[in-house]
Amino acid sequence: YSPKSFSWWLYLYRRHGLEGLKPGYRSDRGKSRRITEEMALKIATKRAEKPRLNGIMLYDELVKEGVFTPDKVSLSTFYRYLAQHPDLAAPAAAAAEAKEIKRFAHQWVNELWQGDIMYGPYLKAGRGKKQTYLIAFIDDASRLILHAQFFWEQNYTAVRMTLKEAILKRGVPKMIYTDNGKVYRSGQLAVVCASLGCSLLHAEPFAPYARGKIERFFRTVRTRFLPRLDLDKIKSLEELNLAFWQWLEEDYQRKIHSSLGLSPLDFFLSQTERVRVFPDPALLDEYFLLRVMRKVNHDATFSLDNILYETEPQLAGLRLEVRYDPEWLANPARPLLLYREGLKVGEARQVDLATNATLKRRGRGRPAHKDQVPALVEESPPPADRPEPSPAVSFADLLEGQGKTGGSQER
Repeated sequence: YSPKSFSWWLYLYRRHGLEGLKPGYRSDRGKSRRITEEMALKIATKRAEKPRLNGIMLYDELVKEGVFTPDKVSLSTFYRYLAQHPDLAAPAAAAAEAKEIKRFAHQWVNELWQGDIMYGPYLKAGRGKKQTYLIAFIDDASRLILHAQFFWEQNYTAVRMTLKEAILKRGVPKMIYTDNGKVYRSGQLAVVCASLGCSLLHAEPFAPYARGKIERFFRTVRTRFLPRLDLDKIKSLEELNLAFWQWLEEDYQRKIHSSLGLSPLDFFLSQTERVRVFPDPALLDEYFLLRVMRKVNHDATFSLDNILYETEPQLAGLRLEVRYDPEWLANPARPLLLYREGLKVGEARQVDLATNATLKRRGRGRPAHKDQVPALVEESPPPADRPEPSPAVSFADLLEGQGKTGGSQER
């Protein structure tokens, strides 16, 4: 230190005491040195024009319009400026800050499952590449991944398959907590949860922090699993899932969790007495059948996924609930189940037009073979005391009279 510094410190101590030696704040504290007043005015104007833009989208709009350049104002500088001015926050972020948020964790396993979908890597599909999606369910208490799998689509069929595998492996939960996505808001999932005796809960819109545990797992997947992949060597979705399941069992499930002091698998196994295993897998298959309403046509047929099905004629004209597994549609010999008011009333099979052309129809019509002609009922003779009615014209009398006439002429 220079003598001038000591002189300055001594002066501050003599004038202000010990408080004078404490480090002070910058004179421009709370103000951005990068963002000028002109820039601030344009930022406020843009926020007023488009209040629903999040921070990064607002930053991109301002850069596109030439308000500033990334080398002059970085994204982190822009975020710090927004943090210093709460009036510039997006409505969703402002609402989240206004609401009280508390971290939570259930004490027992299978009390609450969290489910969500993550955008996965692109894989080769034919001549191009196709997006994959990771669907997962995590136990809130143990952080155990109950089941997770990559799919080509993020639809209800994929969610249904993942949830079914999770229940078969880990038991039935009391509550399932998801976001407000279309696949989780479907009536099919609500019926499945009601049949299993568990509650289906949905988080508030635009609140990803409410499902922090599943979001944290997806972050682990992005940082610990995906960087290890050589996507050029993965040729199919099955290979991706095999690699993911191996990493999941060897790394994540058996790694000590900082909040638990145990691995997720060990924590879950320590409470196995609380796991409610589904007793009948066949009944579980019935619970997870897809259910759609169809009206049976007058010819006892209906269409499902552009496939024509037929059932019994007595069900024609009725509106029935069709229950099926998507895999059944690829098997012509597998019938679909028909229900009315919760009771099974029949089955439906795919229409075979060629076979129907050779079948004989039941009902009214001319028999096709003489053996099929019904036996005639023998009529009883009329009573003896009742005279038989004579015809209006007797051909026998006419012939007899014509013969007499001819004979007299010959004589």
